[in-house]
Amino acid sequence: MNQFWRSRRIPLAWLLLARQPMRLGVALAGIAFAGILMFMQLGFRDGLFEASVTVHKLFDADLVLMSPRTMSSIGMAGFPRRRLVQAMADPEVSGTTPVHWNLLLWRNPQTRNTRSILTLGFDPTDPLFTDPTLTEKAKALTQKGRVLFDDRSRPEFGPIAEWFKQGKVVETEVAGKRVRVAELVSLGPSFGADGNMLTSRETFLQLMPGTPPGSIELGLIRLKPGADPAQVAARLKTMLPSDVSIYTKKGFEEFEKNYWRSSTAIGFIFTLGAGMGFVVGCVIVYQILYSDVSDHLPEYATLMAMGYRLAGLLGVVAREALILAMLGYLPAYLAGQGLYALVRSGTRLPVEMDPQRALLVFGMILVMCMGSAAFAMRRLADADPAEIF
Repeated sequence: MNQFWRSRRIPLAWLLLARQPMRLGVALAGIAFAGILMFMQLGFRDGLFEASVTVHKLFDADLVLMSPRTMSSIGMAGFPRRRLVQAMADPEVSGTTPVHWNLLLWRNPQTRNTRSILTLGFDPTDPLFTDPTLTEKAKALTQKGRVLFDDRSRPEFGPIAEWFKQGKVVETEVAGKRVRVAELVSLGPSFGADGNMLTSRETFLQLMPGTPPGSIELGLIRLKPGADPAQVAARLKTMLPSDVSIYTKKGFEEFEKNYWRSSTAIGFIFTLGAGMGFVVGCVIVYQILYSDVSDHLPEYATLMAMGYRLAGLLGVVAREALILAMLGYLPAYLAGQGLYALVRSGTRLPVEMDPQRALLVFGMILVMCMGSAAFAMRRLADADPAEIF
């Protein structure tokens, strides 16, 4: 029995924290608040970057052609359509799809207000998205003036999906011309566009009569099974003129994300917000641990006088910081999940908790607590039993 009690370690760090439940609650609330702030700022940042490529991810393509003058999806420049014909000369290219891409003004048929909607024009017989149901729905676009409306578009475009599902004939104006909704698709809004609309190339040119002849904004290239997109892209770069840029599908998505990340203030603003949450948490944890060490300085001095080493007592403060980090992270994580769900339902942006962000925030909270503990330890290191007693 004596051996059992000798082998037991007194949970001194937990006892010091739990001795004052109110202070512990305030500390955990502060850490959780800092964690929630970091979760939200990083979630908004990553969610907006992911939202910028909502449509990009759906394309049925291995390679993508764009004009080198294109900076982002909100300002697509045109290039000659014949570049896709030239790309077919590569033996590993199996098919292509020319795509018109522009933001047009959609008139809400209920309120008569106008709002920009991303419009894609393509040949209904060509593959556009990986969704197999689109092939059947695209047949309705063979009639001029017919469009496919994205039922996940924001409600500012009107109750289009609701009316269509009720069997009503849904007509409105796009770019000042009459169109009719022939079918619904589910794509989702992006950071650059609140809604999406698909139409045939013929209808698109009717809506945009100023489009230069033979010009397109996007070229989708599909490769034969087993082909290496990077190798084919390298060959096409040497084959095609410099008036076209070639990307793999992943590179196409990264091109769009990099625009919002580096050419706008979005990335900096949300990263700064996460950094501010980190700083706030550091201040809160430092104040808690510093006060705890100061309040128990006589007890620490007594232990030092009894022969306990300073390193062991510093370990107690470090374990306090570790306990605070783990207990404070849990409510921050749960609150982050709930707030992400709220943001998704309110904005339809893809703000989700992913393992990388969860680990990143936990790491930041851990560094925040351990760093604050390191500063608070200086108070303990200055303690002298002879001066206290």
